[in-house]
Amino acid sequence: MPQTENVKDIHNCTVEELEVLVTELGEKKFRAKQIFGWLAKGVESFYEMHNVPMRLLVSLADRGWYAGLPEAAQVQRSADGTVKCLFRFTDGAEIESVFMKYEYGNSICISSQVGCRMGCTFCASTMDGLERNLSGGEMLAQVLAMRKLTGEDIGHVVIMGMGEPFDNYDEVIRFIRLINDRDGYDLGLRNITVSTCGVIPGIRKFAEDAPQVNLAVSLHAPNQELRERTMPAARKYGYDELMDACREYTEKTGRRITFEYALIDGVNDSEECAKELAGRVMGWLTHVNLIPLNEVSGRDYRKVQPENARRFREVLERRGVAVTVRRTLGSDIDAACGQLRRKKDHKQI
Repeated sequence: MPQTENVKDIHNCTVEELEVLVTELGEKKFRAKQIFGWLAKGVESFYEMHNVPMRLLVSLADRGWYAGLPEAAQVQRSADGTVKCLFRFTDGAEIESVFMKYEYGNSICISSQVGCRMGCTFCASTMDGLERNLSGGEMLAQVLAMRKLTGEDIGHVVIMGMGEPFDNYDEVIRFIRLINDRDGYDLGLRNITVSTCGVIPGIRKFAEDAPQVNLAVSLHAPNQELRERTMPAARKYGYDELMDACREYTEKTGRRITFEYALIDGVNDSEECAKELAGRVMGWLTHVNLIPLNEVSGRDYRKVQPENARRFREVLERRGVAVTVRRTLGSDIDAACGQLRRKKDHKQI
């Protein structure tokens, strides 16, 4: 939930901030790590923290601190094990998170904003604009709530849901710090991926602040003209400048960068597009992740034909580009991010 004068989400506090808080309330610093550890276990009330003095728990509640997790307003379960959840915070803001099963373990895709203002023309998240940013604690709460909902461990986190992470940069960095803390959830940095639509200042800053975290860039086009047609943010961040920033990122961090490329039928899935894309990325530390488009109600774009996706991949492979086609998950539910939130009838299914 958003930080207000009277109600404050304790999930948003680092251990260091909790140490200041508990000492101000007359307690020893070690109580902060106890509270932080309980939060990482997914408790939804201070009174579940059995080894913390009641006087401290009462003081926290009296001062407006809140330990609850977001409500699962609607849940969709796919036959392949994917779980999509519409989470509702106490101010009524709603976001989406998706739990997915892979051979390497369970993953969650979380949101960083309520809505989005980037305006990508194939995306449902942007259709109602940006309502507000999420705090780092609210991002963490999505992971904790989904783990409780599914009863399964989650070992990988992708910030690729609703919102543009680098439009909420400071809170994304706070989330990474919170979930990585060894006294809490203790998720390894290399098990976290942040996806941006190409906010260049964010890419450059991220190389300094979080060089061990995986970076994905939503490219979706092989040139500036086509990218501007589908991604309005490209008008501010030119293609050549974006590729320069990405190359700088790989050189500075030594980490491979992933380019996300949503294949849209008749728009960017031609062999010519594949050849042009290969010319852009071949020869340096990159990986292309081809994504068959999830069709969105209210948008005219259609999912790529399987034959065109296969041909596109083969063009890249022949030119030595590392490429995969993302496995389609949740095809029997509202797979495209933002669709569930836009539905007015939130019935549990």
